[in-house]
Amino acid sequence: MTPRPDASTSRRYHAFLALLAARVREFGREPAAIFWVYVFPLILVVALGAAFRNQPVGGFAVAVVEDSGSDAVFMALIRDGRLEPSVCGADEARRRLRAGRADLVVVSSGDGYRYSFDPTRANSVLARETADAALQRAAGRQDAVAVEDNPVVEPGGRYIDFLVPGLVGLGLLGGGLWGVGFAIVDMRIRKLLKRYLATPMKRSHFLGAVMASRLVFTIPEVVLILVFAHVLFGVSSQGSYLSVAVLILLGAFQFAGIGLLVASRAQTIETVSGLMNAVMLPMWIGTGLFFPIERFPLVIQPALKLLPLTPLNTALRGVMLEGASLTALVPEISLIALWGAATFIIALRIFRWN
Repeated sequence: MTPRPDASTSRRYHAFLALLAARVREFGREPAAIFWVYVFPLILVVALGAAFRNQPVGGFAVAVVEDSGSDAVFMALIRDGRLEPSVCGADEARRRLRAGRADLVVVSSGDGYRYSFDPTRANSVLARETADAALQRAAGRQDAVAVEDNPVVEPGGRYIDFLVPGLVGLGLLGGGLWGVGFAIVDMRIRKLLKRYLATPMKRSHFLGAVMASRLVFTIPEVVLILVFAHVLFGVSSQGSYLSVAVLILLGAFQFAGIGLLVASRAQTIETVSGLMNAVMLPMWIGTGLFFPIERFPLVIQPALKLLPLTPLNTALRGVMLEGASLTALVPEISLIALWGAATFIIALRIFRWN
């Protein structure tokens, strides 16, 4: 004879499923939420992918100061297809360089040239080297040794390949904070949490259902981004998509836990919005989302590597760009799991219904 399930276990299981179904239905009735979760990330992929698409190095604007030798300088520079020279007065040339409308200013000075450029701008430095090489060739310089160019374009080397894993992480971050944290505070303001308090469920069932509903929405969200980026820009993973899926689930768990913690005591929309911005702003800037964290000063890089989004971005890029296995990413995976477990446990202890 099959034993009957414990009544309390059945109630808890039913409460969890009922809450999960309710969260799914609420999400489906919010067009704005659907836009920000599914459409906005695709807009980012298109906009940033188009803005930073692979293009040949060139298009350097060079301002040639008008004098007796400016015509010869102009003709020497225009032969190099990477340079876009124009002749103008000295004051106008300085204004263009200052405003960023010129990468380089060239002045013919007797038997030589004077270059004015900004050494902190990559395009300005490249324009200086390219223009100097063109002018030296025009003056009869000969290469000392023969060289052979071997252009190599490796898969995953484009900016869009670097960007897409970061956008996946960004989607998980926004989903955890907006889909979990903001939703709970909204229910608290509408007095729904007080009604849940009158039911036989425990807070762990409620918080678990909210986190599980976030995971349900995460799967189509991330799949949509990856498929869209593959179709439009040819982005693909060098590693296993199963590894990518594992990292996505861990990331969703991590940020759902952070969202729960943010919402555990917040009483107003203003409070939770401020807390969410305080969490998201450092991760937008300092976690390698749009550029590597190695561009920050060395002294603050260890702190940036501990931010929740950094290990997720690092792990996703390790799999998608380098074909790394999960065993090679144990430090990053451990940090992701630690953030998720710690924030969920703390939120469970300090959560208040009203």
